Amino acid sequence: MPSGSHQFGSELKTLLQENPEPEEVRALVDDVHPEDVADFFDELERHQASELLMQFPTEYAAQVFERLHEDQQQELAETLGAESTAQLALEMDPDDRADFLSVIPPALSTTILREIEDQDPEVAEDVQDLQRWADTSAGGLMTTDYVEIQPEFSIQEAIDAVRTAAINAETIDTVFVTDTRGSLLGVLSLKRLLLAAPDERVSEVMRTHVISVLPELDQEEVARKLAKYDLNTMAVVGVSGKLLGVITADDILDVLTEEQTEDVQKMGALEPIQERYLDTGLNVFLRKRAPWLCVLFMGGFMTTQVLQSFQNELSSVTQLALYLPLLISAGGNSGSQSSTLIIRGLAMGELGAADWWRVFLRELVQGVILGCLLALFGLTRSWLAGDGLHFALLVASTIIGIVILGCVFGGMMPLFLHRLGIDPATSSTPFIASVVDVLGIVVYLSLARVFLGNLMHAAPS
Repeated sequence: MPSGSHQFGSELKTLLQENPEPEEVRALVDDVHPEDVADFFDELERHQASELLMQFPTEYAAQVFERLHEDQQQELAETLGAESTAQLALEMDPDDRADFLSVIPPALSTTILREIEDQDPEVAEDVQDLQRWADTSAGGLMTTDYVEIQPEFSIQEAIDAVRTAAINAETIDTVFVTDTRGSLLGVLSLKRLLLAAPDERVSEVMRTHVISVLPELDQEEVARKLAKYDLNTMAVVGVSGKLLGVITADDILDVLTEEQTEDVQKMGALEPIQERYLDTGLNVFLRKRAPWLCVLFMGGFMTTQVLQSFQNELSSVTQLALYLPLLISAGGNSGSQSSTLIIRGLAMGELGAADWWRVFLRELVQGVILGCLLALFGLTRSWLAGDGLHFALLVASTIIGIVILGCVFGGMMPLFLHRLGIDPATSSTPFIASVVDVLGIVVYLSLARVFLGNLMHAAPS
C-alpha cells in the first residue's frame, strides 16, 4: 500500500473493527481519492471488501471498483451478485465498464449485462457497441461520455449545453461539434469557448481541422499521435466521418505503461506477464520464462560447437582462451546497445523498415569508431601483459571486427523483425548477445589462424 494512503488505511481499518454506520465510513472517505481506497482493498478479505463497497455512495463505489485489478473485480462481482454489480457498472465510465464486462467470465458478464439492460437499455447498447472493438485498438480505448454541441449554437447556448452535459462527461476540456447525423465538424477547447463573445456562433470560432483516428487503429499508434500533437483528447471517427467516441490522455498513460512493461519483459527474454509480480502464480512464471531460457540454452550449444571446431588452436595457444570472455562481451554489449536504440526508435515511430540502409550505415560507422576505441585498450592490455606484438594485433583486430558485427547485427535485427510484422522487442538483449558471441568466437579464432599461424604449427599437438 502506498505510503501516502497508509494513514487513511489504518484509520479505515480501525473504524471497520467497530461496526460503523455507513455515514461514518462515508465521512471518512469523503475527501480521499478512490485510488487510495482501491489500494486499501488489497488488505481486505473478499467479504470485507464487498461489505465496505456497499457502504459507499454508488458513484464513489463505482470509481473505486473500476480501479481494482481484474481478479478483484471478478471476485467482488461474484460476491455482490448481478443486480448490485450492475448498479456499480452503470456509474462506471463507458470504456472501463466495457473492459470490465469483457474480462470476467462470459456467463457472469451476460447476467450482469442483462441486469444493466433492465435498468438502462441505452447503457447496455453502448456496452455492446464498445465491445465490438479490440481491447488494444482505438475503439477499445474510447469513451462515449463527451460533450457534443451543434455548429449553429451561440457561445452562450454552447456554455449552457456544457454545463448540462458536464456531470456525465468524462472530459470537458474539448467540446466536439457535430451535425444532426453525428458527423464531426470541428472542436472547441473549453478555454476558447469561455473567451469567445456570448453572441458569436460556434461555427465561427470552432477549429475545423480535427486530429482524429479510426477505431481500428492500434493503441500504440494512437499514443504516438496523441503525443505528437500534444492533445488531451483524441476523436475517434468512422469511415463516414461520424463521431464514435473520444480517447482521453489518462487512458493513453495506461497504454504507455502497459506497452513499456511488455517491451521491457520481452527485451529480457521473457514472455509478457500481465499480473503484478506478487499476484502471479509459480506456474505462470515457469510457463513464461522456461521457453526462452531453453532457446537461449540451446543457443549456448552453438558456442560449444564452435569452440570444439577450433579445439586445435585453443590447445596450441592456451592464451587464446584467456581473452575469450573479454572479446565476446564487447560484441554482446555493443549489439545490446544498438538493438535498444533501434527498438526505441521503432516504438516512437522515428524509424521504419524503409530506413534499413541508413541504420546500416550509421551502425557500421559507429561500430568502426567504437571498435577502434576499444581496440586501443585491448592492444595496450595485451602489450603490457607481454603477449607479444602478433597477439596484441590479434586482440585489437578481433575487437574491431566483433564490435562492428555487434552494432550492425543489433541494429538490423529489430528492423528485420519489424518488416516481418513481429514485435522488435522479441530480438531481446540475451538473444542478440548469444548470436554475437558465436560470431565473435568465429572471428577471433579465425583471425588467430592468420596472426598466429606459425606459432600454432610450431606448438606440440
